[in-house]
Amino acid sequence: MSITYKTINKIDGPLIILKSSHPIMNGEIVKITSPSGENLLGTVVKIENDIVVVQSFKDNIGLNIEDTSITFLNKLYKIGISPDMKGKVFDGLGNLRIMNKTESSTEIIPEEYRDINGSAINPAKRAYPKDIIQTGISAIDGLNTLIRGQKLPIFTGQGLPHNKLIAQIVKQSKVTTEEPFLIIFIGIGLLKDDVLFFEKKFKESENFQNVISFINLSTDPTIERILIPRVALTTAEYFAFDLDMHVLVILDDMTNYCEAIRELSSAKEEIPGRKGFPGHLYSDLASIYERAGRIKGKKGSITQIPVVTMPNDDITHPIPDLTGYITEGQLVLSRELYKKGIYPPLDVLASLSRLMKDGIGHGKTREDHNDIFNQSIELYSKSLEIMELESVIGEESLSDFERKILEFGKIFEQQFINQGYEEDRNIEKTLDILWNILSIIPPRNLTKIKHELIQKYYIKK
Repeated sequence: MSITYKTINKIDGPLIILKSSHPIMNGEIVKITSPSGENLLGTVVKIENDIVVVQSFKDNIGLNIEDTSITFLNKLYKIGISPDMKGKVFDGLGNLRIMNKTESSTEIIPEEYRDINGSAINPAKRAYPKDIIQTGISAIDGLNTLIRGQKLPIFTGQGLPHNKLIAQIVKQSKVTTEEPFLIIFIGIGLLKDDVLFFEKKFKESENFQNVISFINLSTDPTIERILIPRVALTTAEYFAFDLDMHVLVILDDMTNYCEAIRELSSAKEEIPGRKGFPGHLYSDLASIYERAGRIKGKKGSITQIPVVTMPNDDITHPIPDLTGYITEGQLVLSRELYKKGIYPPLDVLASLSRLMKDGIGHGKTREDHNDIFNQSIELYSKSLEIMELESVIGEESLSDFERKILEFGKIFEQQFINQGYEEDRNIEKTLDILWNILSIIPPRNLTKIKHELIQKYYIKK
């Protein structure tokens, strides 16, 4: 039963504060009636004794405590879901968004409505991730393989080309089987220029009709940035676990999400933790990240790639730090490689896919994948050490083998990590390129590769 309150105690920025004498749910939807008679939706964000804090889904401009009323609707926020959502763009509340005047509005008729406040997958019901998603990007597929059901964040810095990398992942990603595949892109607090960039790149993609976009602009209300991941993940769960699809969810940018959490926490006068973020930030992030995975008895999966912009390139900042605790690895963009003109500037030594070992090898990618991964990482790491040594003692003081390793490192960066935006490399091509570079090194020095694999794949020069 809905109950209306016509007495409001305080309007404080984005928040409306009042006293309530009846039971209220945290997250309950309310109708806010403005002095002009306009109806706005809002949600309960805090309950303390008889004090209730409400935040509107739009700005509180024009509201006052004398002529504004609040109606508690006794329900949580739900989104309408339908298979017809594919190829469409929605706002942070799940409403169809018309990105430009040339687009026509085709209303989606929901098959059902679902509460956006889902929960993490029960650990006892989780199926272990084991199959790959091919991104067509060698530095990911070859050395930091993305596995269906995994959470693999991208750690980046201001000015690095993470948007370009995301667009390429959306354009090229596929599963290597004939199973249905879907991409859900979540734009959180994006600038209009970034939205136009993604819109253009997505439409150029052959995957466009298999992409659902949820867009929240930087000018949209703060509460929408908090709701949008939950709206999109509820949609992902429908396609993955009801329609048996493999769903790749990209969240850009989780830093904007966390800033919204901090802003709302500050407005609610909660005790701040590290760098002003609330103490519940870890559990809040976990409530989003842990909705990825596979479920026993279900054919579909949800894989997440959250993007985290590190303030001042600080990987120990609370947002990347807490994200790293919850997720299964990270892809780190390097400013040093970016300055060298290498795209994508992925730091393969700082990057890690913890589930990679279970998704590669014979019958999955190729029998040699794990061995040449280990060998390449070892040689590239040594090449960087030798590069530092060379700057001190000079190249003439290096041994012949050290020069070979140094050559390997330079070619590895230029021919393997470096890859054109339009270049889509399948897993076979990625591994063949790696063998071509490894063949610079004499076979006897490839100590991490089995002898029979060297005989089969080594390229004599």
